[in-house]
Amino acid sequence: MRKTATLAAVLAAGVVALAGCGSSDDNSSSGSSSSSADGSSASDAVLSTADSDLGTIVVDADGRTVYVFDKDTAGSGTSACSGDCLAKWPAVTADSDAPAVDGVSGDVGTITRDDGSTQVTLDGMPLYLYAGDSQAGDVTGQAVGGIWWVVAPDGSKIAEAATSAPAAIPGY
Repeated sequence: MRKTATLAAVLAAGVVALAGCGSSDDNSSSGSSSSSADGSSASDAVLSTADSDLGTIVVDADGRTVYVFDKDTAGSGTSACSGDCLAKWPAVTADSDAPAVDGVSGDVGTITRDDGSTQVTLDGMPLYLYAGDSQAGDVTGQAVGGIWWVVAPDGSKIAEAATSAPAAIPGY
C-alpha cells in the first residue's frame, strides 16, 4: 500500500512540474505562427514545427519527425503503408477529425485507417513516424528508399537527402 501511495505522489508531482513548463502569457502576440488555427494551446497540438538540419520541419506532439510516403496519393483518403511497412513507419494518429496544430500552415486533415484509427494528413498526404528515429529531432528516415520524406510546415516534402540518412531498405 505504501508503494502505491508513494508512486501516486511522485506521479502527481511530475504532472504539476510539467504543467509549470507551459506559458501562461496567452495575451502575447509575437507575430509568428506559433498558435494553432483553432485557438488551442501548443501543448495540445498533434503537429508542430521544429528546427533541424533540414530546416523547419513538422513534428508530432512528442517532437518526433513526421514523414510522407511517395506511394501514397494526396487526397485519396487511404494509406499505402500497412503490415510490415506500418511497423517501421507508424501512422501519426489523432483523437479527433480536427487535430490541433502549432506553426503548421498546410491543410491538416485526417483519414480513417482500416483498423478504425484516425491518421493525420497534411495537404492530403498521410503522415508517419520512423521507428528508426530514436529521439526527438532525429531525421534518419529522410530519403529512405528514395520514397520517405520529412515534411515542411506548408505540407511540401523536403526532398534533399540528410547526411545521416540510412541506405535504402529493401521492399520500400
